[in-house]
Amino acid sequence: MAQQEHVRVAVIGTGFGGLGAAVRLRREGITDFVVLERADSVGGTWRDNSYPGCACDVPSHLYSFSFAPNPDWPRTFSGQKHIRAYLERVADTFGLRPHIKLNHEVKLMTWDKANLYWVIESAGGAVLHADVVVSATGPLSDPKTPDITGLDSFPGKVFHSARWDHDYDLAGKRVAMVGTGASAIQIVPAIQPRTAKLTLFQRTPPWVMPRVDRTISKAERALHRAVPATGTARRGLLWGIRELQVSAFTKHPDQLGLVEKIAKSNMARAIKDPALRAKLTPDYRIGCKRILLSSTYYPALAQPNVDVVASGLSEIRGSTVVAADGSEAEVDAIIFGTGFHVTDMPIAERVVGEEGITLAESWKDGMNSLRGATAAGFPNWMTIIGPNTGLGNSSMILMIESQLNYMADYLRQLNVLGGRAALDARSAAVTAWNDRVQQRMKRTVWNTGGCTSWYLDEAGRNTTVWPGTTGEFRRQTRSVDLAEYDVVRAGAVGGTGRAAGSGRVPEQPGRTDRETVTVGSGTASGAGSDTASGAGSGAGAVAEEAAR
Repeated sequence: MAQQEHVRVAVIGTGFGGLGAAVRLRREGITDFVVLERADSVGGTWRDNSYPGCACDVPSHLYSFSFAPNPDWPRTFSGQKHIRAYLERVADTFGLRPHIKLNHEVKLMTWDKANLYWVIESAGGAVLHADVVVSATGPLSDPKTPDITGLDSFPGKVFHSARWDHDYDLAGKRVAMVGTGASAIQIVPAIQPRTAKLTLFQRTPPWVMPRVDRTISKAERALHRAVPATGTARRGLLWGIRELQVSAFTKHPDQLGLVEKIAKSNMARAIKDPALRAKLTPDYRIGCKRILLSSTYYPALAQPNVDVVASGLSEIRGSTVVAADGSEAEVDAIIFGTGFHVTDMPIAERVVGEEGITLAESWKDGMNSLRGATAAGFPNWMTIIGPNTGLGNSSMILMIESQLNYMADYLRQLNVLGGRAALDARSAAVTAWNDRVQQRMKRTVWNTGGCTSWYLDEAGRNTTVWPGTTGEFRRQTRSVDLAEYDVVRAGAVGGTGRAAGSGRVPEQPGRTDRETVTVGSGTASGAGSDTASGAGSGAGAVAEEAAR
């Protein structure tokens, strides 16, 4: 049998998490790694979500890596094509292309406890061994389409917002838009002028704040290129403002009343019909679901060719779509903006751990992990954007960079342990961490706001959001506490030995420099930062479905 390729680290996915992990590995002096990507190009959710109007709802200077600032962002909130181009440049600027294997969808990852490595099977029959797996597939990668009676027999066009069919012309068509999340509120204004009739199926109205977007001037961009510290300061200010807002979401939801008034004013400016306004007014506390940003959504809904159905889609009879309230409409196309498999990530079904069970089986009562990264019974396997690392009001890039710090220290500890060794999160440590997270979750707006959101799993547990500040999460993931892990070693005759960690192994001497590379103009620009905020030391989504 031919010898299988063996690497130190296998990274799964090439979105922000996967590319960030690859950059961090190189900065740590690790070059023996591969990045496996199921598609034919990098970009993750920003490659997959290319629907009309697709843009981020976090300011561009905060929605980018602190170690790869882009002084040339064209708008305050940049669109999908600019974010995707940014990620392509990250792959080029940091020399990641030789490590990336495109069209390598991972089918199965199995822990070999005799040899202490992961056996990774990819589409096409390729097999790879890796000492450590970093799963960066993200929670917003697999679209969720509801099971609607009659959908299979619908004669028209059907697609999900994350799999947009650009060959299908919506001009003059009767279109059903299902869902009112962050993707839908971007899609509706973009397609409304072209459609003959647009019927919007709304189970729950979202809170929508004005989107204060503008072009970033040439002078601003020139200043950020000439004086990089100004870009760092801008990022820091954006970060600081959001950190100050966190307590209203996590501790004092009653303080969000003023924000609700702003959202209602945003609606009132465009929606003059009292009946329509009543349909669009939420009955839950703002922030319980992700607050959406748009200044064009409500004006689009007020147009004569738009019909808002305050009910979910329940049945399809031929070309007729039927809502749960009994209302009907004839349509030529159905677009689902119905989100993703967030609390039941499909990748978990493809990971088989030490005891021969899948991660999905281990998580059958709800996702949980240690510090959003590691799971008991799955040695040397970690997630980027794992359970309870999501945010309700800030940039996920901050959380990703915190988890990259944790990943880097995890690998340092393995190096110091030496030999064939693995770290397995202790069940007690995982339980203790998640008990603290869930205890803090009880008073957050996500749990008390009176809504049912995609943050909650089937049992009603919030396994998605982090109930604190990004600065606090950065501190909690700065280093690995070996007391939370068992050290697993290969036995003398193919078995394994296990010992509880008792403290921190001294850091391995090595590179401590932190270069910062400007991505946009393609030039290196000096030293970076590793502050608690991940936002530098200056003055400070797509969609509910499409990556923050």
